[in-house]
This record gives sequence, C-alpha cells and structure tokens, in this order.
Amino acid sequence: MDPHTSVARSPFSSVVQRRRSKSYRQSYRSYVGTMSHLAYTPGFTKRRLTTCRLAPKRCSTAEMNPEQRALLVREWQLSYVTPLYRFQHGHLKTYSRQLAAFLVSERQQGVAAEVGLESTLRVTFTLVAGMAQTEEEADTVFIKIHSKTPLAPPDDPQKVLWSGWLTCVGGDPDYLRTLPEDFVCLPLFCSGGTEGLTALVKAWFQRTFDCCFGRLEINSVNLQWLAALWTDCHARTSIKQLKLVWSLPAEPPMEVIYAMHAQDTSELWRSVRQPGLREEEDDGSVGLEEVACFFKGLKSHFYRHFRVELSAGRLTQVSTALGSAKHGGRIKISNSSYMITTLTLLTECALLKMPI
Repeated sequence: MDPHTSVARSPFSSVVQRRRSKSYRQSYRSYVGTMSHLAYTPGFTKRRLTTCRLAPKRCSTAEMNPEQRALLVREWQLSYVTPLYRFQHGHLKTYSRQLAAFLVSERQQGVAAEVGLESTLRVTFTLVAGMAQTEEEADTVFIKIHSKTPLAPPDDPQKVLWSGWLTCVGGDPDYLRTLPEDFVCLPLFCSGGTEGLTALVKAWFQRTFDCCFGRLEINSVNLQWLAALWTDCHARTSIKQLKLVWSLPAEPPMEVIYAMHAQDTSELWRSVRQPGLREEEDDGSVGLEEVACFFKGLKSHFYRHFRVELSAGRLTQVSTALGSAKHGGRIKISNSSYMITTLTLLTECALLKMPI
C-alpha cells in the first residue's frame, strides 16, 4: 500500500488543555503503568525517567568549537556502553597509538581485510569541551580513524574512514556519584562508518576497559519527546516541516508518512501549552503531558482525514530541519539548537538500557 502523506492544516478544537505538572520525575515502574510500550530492560526501579525537560540557552553554530561542530555533520548509529574501567582523559594520545596498533594487528591477521584498512592508518582521540553539564560528568571523547594510501602525494589529505564519540550529557548525578573512582561513565556511543570498523573499535574498548556495548534503539515514546522538543524550538529556529513515520500492523505491512508544515505544527504546539502563561513566566520546560496532548491532536487530525488509527501502530521516525531520529537507533543533529537537550535525552536512554 502506498504511504499516506498529510499536509493539511490541523484543527485544534479537539486538543485537551492541561496544566503543566509540578512533578518532574516518577519511577520506572509507575511510568510503565501508563506507557507500557517502553521497551526498557526491567529492574531499574532506582533510576528515574524524566517527565519534564528544560530547554537550555540556545547555542549557535558560531559559538561552537570545531569538535562540537563535527557532531553535526553526519548521521550516527547509537549504542550504549557500560562504565569504562581505568579510562583516563589524560592518556588519549596513548589510546590513539594503541587503537591504531590493534587495527594494524587485525589487518595482518586478515580480520580487517574488508573494512578499508589497506592503507597507512592514523587514529586520533580528542576532547570535546563544553558538553558536560555537571561536575560529575566526564568530558566527551571524539575518535577518528584516518587512512592514506602509500603512493599518495605528501600533500594529499588523509581520508576519514571512521569516526565516533562517547559522551555523557545530563546524566543522573545520583547514579554517577555511586560509581567507584576507577570507572568513567560515558554511556552514549555514536559511530559513523562501516559495521566492520565499528565492531573492531568496540572490541578494542571492551578488551582495554572491560566494558560492554549494546544496541540502543529509540522507542516510540522517546521519538515523541524529540518531535515535541524540536517543535518547541520553532519560535527561534524554523523546523520547516515535521515529518513522522508510523509502522502499522497490516498485511502487507503499511508505512504511513505524516508531514505537517511548520506553521501548522507550531499552532498545534501552542494550543497544548499552559493557557494564559505569559512569555516572561515560561521557564522553557516541556512536560510529558504536553507531549502526549500534542500527539493526541496529531493522531486525531489524521484519523478524521484518512480513517487510519495511528495509535494502533508504532512511531518509527521523526524528521525536522533540526535533526532526524529513527527507531533503529540512528540520529542526525542538523542544528546546534537543542543539541544539549537531545543528547540529554539520549544519555538517559543509554543509562536506562544498560544492564546493572
């Protein structure tokens, strides 16, 4: 069946107005009672899911350092990683040499024959300053694998085969304080490159720092959070168009593409905000109830036009000019606005997904 696309203006009369909750957090177990499709590993009753997110001061691309801007240039595959044992930020040059030697060794054994390591290799570990939000958080680490063919001219620039980074932005301070001194928590791992090279980098980290990697998907609830956060940024940065993709349980499987113009999206979002709230009183926070109300309006509008109940399916993709996210764990941050808020959400997802 062909995908459906809706760009009609959304009616707002059916959207229920709700006052913003003063409760900022609730336990995982009580949250699952209302959001049963949260696909997190059970047993995290001591960790908390945020029900209200604060928008930080907008950061323009001009204010970012080169390392931060490098995070905006491509789509990343997400993973979670358990705390690193005896990882030290002062030894990044040593880690660069060790990872390069590991890759060369794997190439000599034939393991890396199909991942583009036939050239001269150089690995760089660099710090990304300005990402940590609290003293408990470790600095973000950016990794690049460069290559250059032996016969290339001396002035020929090296090609970046693979890049990735480990970060912790807005991590739960109570959890971070409980870690032993020998462990560094950088739970969110973002990789860009071939699966073979990603597997080799993960293998080196696991061997060197006694850690464990796992796949990090972005479930439907967190995709809704991203859509709402990016929409809330509309007043300062145009989202151009909100595009949502749902997967519906039909035979054959049906994919619904739902697109809304920025003005329609913004009007719907304003209609679910607390009525009578003056601009100077708005603390920039977005509550869970507002996210749920926003999507209720979107689904109601789509049902009236196409008689398709989106609640029966699963939200699998969100796209705006600020970024895109997919259920399979792929994320692209296209604009510096809300980058910290987006990474805070993803850090929370990684911490909740980690096995205890």
